[in-house]
Amino acid sequence: MDTARTTWQPPALWRAAQLLARGVVAPLARLEVSGTVPEALRRGPLILAANHLSPFDPIVLTAACRARGVAPRIMATGGLFRAPVIGALMRRAGHLRVDRGTAAVGRALDAAAAAVAAGSVILVYPEGRIGLDPGLWPERGKTGAARLAFACGAPVVPVAQWGSHEVLPYRAPRGLLKGVARALLRRPVIRVHFGEPVDLAGLSPGTPGAARRATDRIIDAITDALVPLRPDEPDRPRHVDPGRPVDTSRAHRRRRQG
Repeated sequence: MDTARTTWQPPALWRAAQLLARGVVAPLARLEVSGTVPEALRRGPLILAANHLSPFDPIVLTAACRARGVAPRIMATGGLFRAPVIGALMRRAGHLRVDRGTAAVGRALDAAAAAVAAGSVILVYPEGRIGLDPGLWPERGKTGAARLAFACGAPVVPVAQWGSHEVLPYRAPRGLLKGVARALLRRPVIRVHFGEPVDLAGLSPGTPGAARRATDRIIDAITDALVPLRPDEPDRPRHVDPGRPVDTSRAHRRRRQG
């Protein structure tokens, strides 16, 4: 892939939103960002693949990416784009709409591949939803992130995060005020770690099962990066959200370090 020609530049609106995100996170949590994104990759083409814990994740990751000098375009649910004001802002900032469960999902992948080819950094949630694993470990992923990597040849950097579930509940806006009040009083630690690019060597996009194996490698990499972020909570989180359902049908057989 020719990485010398990069045309997309983050709009000023999106840069301003990243600064705002840091201001939103600060009173609610103590954000700790570790790991680096190689300077050569910060302006793309690049795919960031993150675990999904809470409705607060996009704000946390926006702030964390700002701390690492990255301005990703986020693949977000179509519901956000249909909102009267937020939708217009999302489109102007260059984010990408994903209408899950519809035929438009394929078009979203094509749009993301074109965006990466234009030099963008794309942030995706390989799980495809806020995880419902009882231990809040990454679930078995959807193959979209892997297929995107195959389509555009961009590296995939795993991003692990822990702690955002202590700020906003799963069913937000239900319970939002209570969650925010609790966070303001306790200011939980939220940790975000940028890992090493995922090794997808030996996997050919034309080979049956390659996308599934690549997806498993991506989820393994996120899981490995998550382990040191929650050393005192290896099995179950201390903070339990009573409104979060549990679903073990998509449990990922992960490689655990340590």
